[in-house]
Amino acid sequence: MPYPELMVTPMREELVRLGVQELKTADDVQSFLAEKSGSAMIVINSVCGCAAGAARPAVAIALQHEVKPDRLATVFAGQDTEATQAVREAFPEAPPSSPSIMIIKDGELADYVPRHRIEGRDAQTIAQDLAGIFDTVTA
Repeated sequence: MPYPELMVTPMREELVRLGVQELKTADDVQSFLAEKSGSAMIVINSVCGCAAGAARPAVAIALQHEVKPDRLATVFAGQDTEATQAVREAFPEAPPSSPSIMIIKDGELADYVPRHRIEGRDAQTIAQDLAGIFDTVTA
């Protein structure tokens, strides 16, 4: 059962304020993924502590890096289940994990940061990893 939207809204807004596009339906996901050229990042957001304490802050820090993906999106696991499922179906090589971060280059999954690369790590370290991925994927 999804959490009450009132509770989740601030968690959504953390990424939206950074310019990350929210994808709430499978159609939103298909539309976002239809653009195959360039780079993109999709954050699978979550209500868990490692999303709040590490993943979302890491994304905020990483997006201050001079090199970043061309397009940014997020789906919210456990809330926007249709959208989350559509992302997971589009990249079956990435095992389901929330939170997680997908980096896409020309429509293909270039890198994947699942929960086990987030949980127990600080936001600054994760952001450094993301900045390195951005440098590689957007070059």
